Amino acid sequence: MLSYPEEDLHRQLPLLREAVTDAGTPAARFLLAFLDHAEATPLDELATHYVRTFDFEKRHCLHLTWWEDGDTRRRGAALLRVKQTYQRNGMELIGGELPDFLPVVLEFSAVSRTDELLRRYRAGLEQLRTALAQAGTPYAHVVAGICATLPALGAADRTRAERAAAAGPPREDVGLTPYGTSGPVLVPLTERAR
Repeated sequence: MLSYPEEDLHRQLPLLREAVTDAGTPAARFLLAFLDHAEATPLDELATHYVRTFDFEKRHCLHLTWWEDGDTRRRGAALLRVKQTYQRNGMELIGGELPDFLPVVLEFSAVSRTDELLRRYRAGLEQLRTALAQAGTPYAHVVAGICATLPALGAADRTRAERAAAAGPPREDVGLTPYGTSGPVLVPLTERAR
């Protein structure tokens, strides 16, 4: 439900509805709300809304390490830890997607029957849920359903999530001189000798 909506989604809606209804979990009411929307919305509108929601708004990022590590060098180490979690569980990610992409993490959780990564990035999921709810997108129901399957945030995690939501993910400009300021200048060695 959090992947780019393609023709498969519309074909699978009855099966998804049946699976969600039969599961009878706390997540069911959230997921059914999204399925209601998906069934009533033409595929091209779903696709346009998906792109507007997830591709043009950083605060709706589906990459879990971004919520904690933002656009920093340490995010690379976090991505490696996610990849190592897959390997420890006998799986390897192939294809071009980053290992922390939420649909990939959900697939891993379903196949491995562990919510280790979802728990690890629980605070980021809460930030994503809140941002999607504030935007009024039906995708907020899907993330709320995911959160409903996990333990509630503890007080310390909730405070950390609220602070991070207010400040936004960390970022750093490594090796970049801000535009318009003087910085190092490269000149050919032949000119320097003159």
